[in-house]
Amino acid sequence: MSPPRKLCVYCGSGHGRNPAYKAAAQRLGRAMAEAEIGLVYGGGSLGLMGEVARAVLDNGGHVTGIIPEFLANRERMLTDVNELIVTADMHERKMTMFARATGFVALPGGLGTLEELAEISTWAQLGQHQKPIILCNIEGYWDPLVTLFEHMRAERFIREGLEFGMDVVKRAEDVIPAFEYRVKTTRELVPEQPLLTKM
Repeated sequence: MSPPRKLCVYCGSGHGRNPAYKAAAQRLGRAMAEAEIGLVYGGGSLGLMGEVARAVLDNGGHVTGIIPEFLANRERMLTDVNELIVTADMHERKMTMFARATGFVALPGGLGTLEELAEISTWAQLGQHQKPIILCNIEGYWDPLVTLFEHMRAERFIREGLEFGMDVVKRAEDVIPAFEYRVKTTRELVPEQPLLTKM
């Protein structure tokens, strides 16, 4: 049975240089399964994508993989998931991931991860959703992006009325508490969320 709460995890299809990234993906997957929070992700078996998905499955959790047809072979589609959705293109993939998710998490990754994070944050900025967005800043991987957000705010390109909620956590173990807190406060209709909340 599909759990009511699901986190969409954006992350790399490679492991990256630092072994801490792989370990974080595995810890996040285990924590999600233990909290009965389902995983929505890009459907591949490689890199951090595969690590987090297998960790959820290995600990009895639910995984929904969503992958466009043209990437099924390139990213070696993980077929052992509970639910596998093959889309026509990237746009349909991203919209399906958004529809299935209760919140979003970005682990370390490359351009694709950055693009997905930027898009979901832009939708929040434009008032299209209030779902939690969490940046998992493992060993400072996302520090340059956090600095860029702060620079945008200082230069008033992210200004009053264009704020969006994003939590920045340093450890995979902090993702679930941040997610649950945001879900709770959103339901209580807290009017504003800070641009960046570092935990």
